Amino acid sequence: MTLEANLELRDVALRIGADSHIHPTTLRLESRGFNTLLGETLAGKTTLLRLMAGLVKPSSGEVWFGGKNVTGVPVQRRRVSMVYQQFINYPNFSVFDNIASPLRVSGVAGGAAEVKARVGRIAELLKLTPLLDRKPSELSGGQQQRTALARALVKDADLVLLDEPLANLDYKLRESLRDELPRLFADRGCTVVYATTEPTEALLLGGHTATMHEGRITQYGPSAGVYRDPADLTSARVFSDPPINVAAARKEATQIVLGDAVRWPAPASLPDGALTVGLRPHHVTPAGGAGVPVHGKVLISEISGSESVVHFALAGTTWVSLAHGVRSHPVGADAAFALDVSQCLYFGADGRRLVA
Repeated sequence: MTLEANLELRDVALRIGADSHIHPTTLRLESRGFNTLLGETLAGKTTLLRLMAGLVKPSSGEVWFGGKNVTGVPVQRRRVSMVYQQFINYPNFSVFDNIASPLRVSGVAGGAAEVKARVGRIAELLKLTPLLDRKPSELSGGQQQRTALARALVKDADLVLLDEPLANLDYKLRESLRDELPRLFADRGCTVVYATTEPTEALLLGGHTATMHEGRITQYGPSAGVYRDPADLTSARVFSDPPINVAAARKEATQIVLGDAVRWPAPASLPDGALTVGLRPHHVTPAGGAGVPVHGKVLISEISGSESVVHFALAGTTWVSLAHGVRSHPVGADAAFALDVSQCLYFGADGRRLVA
């Protein structure tokens, strides 16, 4: 069943002088679950969030929420909460009063007892209970960010906008909150938009993802679906970390030809001629793995926790292999790898995905 989209951008654009910060964008967000904006730094995620919130008015187009055109409605008249990567707290308030401030401003039903109960619940979730009497200046950066996040979460907003809110938190707390946040909003009846630069975070949060590049939405859909089936090369690049391996190739009769010596059977539906092959690094495994065998000169070899990352030269292009386990690959040596070509993505000259 398709869920009602509470937030809709209708051909929204933002221009400042001759520069287009957001190109004309039409997007209907789901009103349940997370909507993730995924893109590199300066892709336009924060600007788009500010347009959604009403902090910035679009140069053209309309913003609709709950079936109403709210394009000209100031943020003060909307039920919106927003959390930035750079934490913002009231310096003269205690942590408790910082969190409670939106409840007091809105005059929450139940008075002081309800305020205390709701602040207590959100403080427990964010591990702030022992800090409620402190001032922001007495907190670490991570504690201040948790306070700002708690203030947004305690408010019953219709629209919650989260701009990389976990970026300044320590690893364990970040992992914990990634699990907790979707459950926290599951029954709140609000639309949630979460901006991040991390593809893994988009997958972990689930819901729907919009990939962004240079002020444009390139694709929107269920997060796992956008990851598995990118509509174009730009979306595939945005949703890959480490970066997807990309190489020029060609289809000759029944084969894909990469360089001069690497060949594998071509999907019958692909047109003959030049194309671009994309293959994510975890589908490029060290020798012994299933797939098409290749050899390349090792350029960089790194160990990251329990994973090994190797950059190597193949067919005039640098490729990356990501594999579980600690593996030794001396720089400058010739090493053997295997390409799982069943996972290859094929793109045409215009960058659009070729059906295979």
